[in-house]
Amino acid sequence: MKKLNIGDNVRFLNEIGGGIIVKIDEQTKMVYVQDADGFEIPVLPQECVVVNNVKENNFPIAAKEENPLPTTSSSTNITEKKVLQIIETPEGEELNVILAFVPCNIKTLQTTNYDCYIINDSNYQLFYNIASISGTKARSLANGQIEPNMQEQIATITKDELNDWEKIRTQVIPFKLEKSYELQNTIDCTIRINPTKFYKLHCFSESVYFDAPSIEYNLAIEANKNKLEDIKAEDIKEAMMSKEAKQPTKRPIIKNEKKEIIEVDLHINQLLDNTNGLQPADMLHYQMEVFHKTLAEHKKHKGQKIVFIHGKGEGVLRKEIEKALKSKYKDYTFQDASFREYGYGATLVTIR
Repeated sequence: MKKLNIGDNVRFLNEIGGGIIVKIDEQTKMVYVQDADGFEIPVLPQECVVVNNVKENNFPIAAKEENPLPTTSSSTNITEKKVLQIIETPEGEELNVILAFVPCNIKTLQTTNYDCYIINDSNYQLFYNIASISGTKARSLANGQIEPNMQEQIATITKDELNDWEKIRTQVIPFKLEKSYELQNTIDCTIRINPTKFYKLHCFSESVYFDAPSIEYNLAIEANKNKLEDIKAEDIKEAMMSKEAKQPTKRPIIKNEKKEIIEVDLHINQLLDNTNGLQPADMLHYQMEVFHKTLAEHKKHKGQKIVFIHGKGEGVLRKEIEKALKSKYKDYTFQDASFREYGYGATLVTIR
């Protein structure tokens, strides 16, 4: 295992996230990692791995090829490529590919350019091709290979070039190198992009992948939309008129018993009897451990509502909770809990 040093960019092996090592405690054998929000998180050295090219939001950018090696009699057009250690996650087995457009300057939407990214939020290697469509003709705008859990900027688009992206076809082939894997369907979908959206601030949304608002398209979802659009009206009519169509089985409605709302108070004085010697980062780490443990205990209880009481304060714990919900628990829904009961100091999470 590579020795860790102050200044190293690291990712956590057992948790989402990472950051830069700012302190190493030789007595406790802990390293302190500062994340993108400036919080120091204590972890064991064996629970993190050094990576390169990490963005502030802890989602690494794909490594670019270095200069080609000289051509010799035994090798031709060989290129050397930096390869990051591939760290797989359980949720990464679900194919999740995003095409994102990020304004270079959100304050000048009428004139700014846009950076276009492909985001591979999965454990699979991807071959991709993005082409502009005109009738039966296509012109490739971007293509290549992207490694697991990486994002890559594939283009910078000016206002004049937006029309080339108005109708694009995206094709993605997933696979894994040197190991067996569950077969995944290829993604092949046509996306129609309305250029006028790029002039309207409300069309840009907050992103878990970028600090700035963006317009994002989930390619797997877009592919499913295309399948629905391919169903012809005549086919639907024929199915409805078919004499062989089976009548649905009638079943009595069984109402689920209303689940009681679970309350979890994350105030540190409610979790620990004694906080002497604990730094703010230690307290935050322990509070987040209780948060993750609670969700793990109830992950099979679909529809269960849990109120996490974090208090108003400076909003540090609330921000960490929302960050975890947007990245690690994407299927769960969350909102501010009842203002009458908790004020601004609690978040209601529903297990999905």
